Amino acid sequence: MEKPRLNTWQIVNMSLGFFGIQFGWNLQLSNMSAIYEYLGANADQLPLLWLAAPLTGLLVQPIIGHMSDRTWNRLGRRRPYFLSGAILSSLALVAMPNSSALWMAAGLLWIMDASINISMEPFRAFVADMLPEEQRARGFAMQSLMIGLGAVIASSLPWLLTNVFHVGAAPAAAHTIPASVRLAFYIGAPVFFGCVLWTILTTKEYPPEDIAEFQRAKAEHSGLLHNMREIFAAIRQMPPTMRQLSAVQICAWLGLFCMWLYFTPAVARNVFGAPNTASPLYKEGEEWSGLCFAVYSAVCFLFSFVLPVLARNLGRKLTHALCLLCGAAGLFSVALIHNKWLLWASMTGVGIAWSSILAMPYTILAGCLPQKKIGIYMGVFNFAIVLPEITASLFFGWVMNHLLDNNRLYAVVAGGVFMVLAAILMQRVHDATEPVPVRFKIAPAGR
Repeated sequence: MEKPRLNTWQIVNMSLGFFGIQFGWNLQLSNMSAIYEYLGANADQLPLLWLAAPLTGLLVQPIIGHMSDRTWNRLGRRRPYFLSGAILSSLALVAMPNSSALWMAAGLLWIMDASINISMEPFRAFVADMLPEEQRARGFAMQSLMIGLGAVIASSLPWLLTNVFHVGAAPAAAHTIPASVRLAFYIGAPVFFGCVLWTILTTKEYPPEDIAEFQRAKAEHSGLLHNMREIFAAIRQMPPTMRQLSAVQICAWLGLFCMWLYFTPAVARNVFGAPNTASPLYKEGEEWSGLCFAVYSAVCFLFSFVLPVLARNLGRKLTHALCLLCGAAGLFSVALIHNKWLLWASMTGVGIAWSSILAMPYTILAGCLPQKKIGIYMGVFNFAIVLPEITASLFFGWVMNHLLDNNRLYAVVAGGVFMVLAAILMQRVHDATEPVPVRFKIAPAGR
């Protein structure tokens, strides 16, 4: 069907749910390593404790994507999954800061990440569903904007609660999650749910072109076994561009995962000089790293306005490669910094890379996928995110012990190496939907 162009406010409404999703996800990203260390975890244990997050994405996203491709009811195709994921995620956000042991925090992370994935995966397909090809870059850039804005507030929230609102300013007892972190998670629950609900109430999905044919095909291809066969068939028939982009994503997300795992402890110990988690310096470093996460998220928010313009003028491949190199430079520079304020300069580079990672691969991918299988392929594409995270979770503890001497700063620098590799691999990607810029066209022979 010919999809109508949407105006700016309609694109904002359909993207606002991602603000809430990222708010919850960034509370998890910027605080979970510190929560684990508060509960007694060692540096080499952190990767394994994070294993729940990528495992849930590996299982949940392709299944939810496939199910949403075949769903149509009063709420629509993708919106039923937005709603159910938001309810479960909000409950998990309330429960997480009440963890009293490592096993409890790890179990709740599993539940929380599965719930967030239920809401998050259909949002990628939602852009392709609702927007014509010429507006998809704008749609994914708007998602980047919402992700950046949500992450800014969520990442800085514990620092704001402590230093502006004086919540939990007194040092917490040993092996206790600070009050500012607990309250930040409590605030995240209604924000997550409210934003997703706004998108559900303000954005109406397009029905299948032939609803009778849609229902017939759904009835003929029902059942868990058949659904799993279709998922594996989709993997085997993956478009070449998707395979090439997957290699880029694997390296880029390995870089991000190294940062998320170890940036907060590295700042607390290497920049603030905290000898252990009981030191007041550790709490200061943790909250400052949250502000650093807010800085890279703010840069992501601002750069999302520039990204479509760069993509039009430089091409999507070159734009993404340059942004990844900016992220690598940011992570490398952390090893040279001893002044906490200079960390914001490092995070500027990371924010540029993050903005592009959230938009450019999906913009390229959406143009090479069959319309009826966008949901399942977006879910399968998530393998390129979760497989490197699983690998890091299983083996990076050994790397920390035997190669990096448990130095959290070295792990952050390793993230920069993976970003450089991703930028190199981006040159192999074939972007079939991107027109050749006029300046590169060869003039016809003759006059």
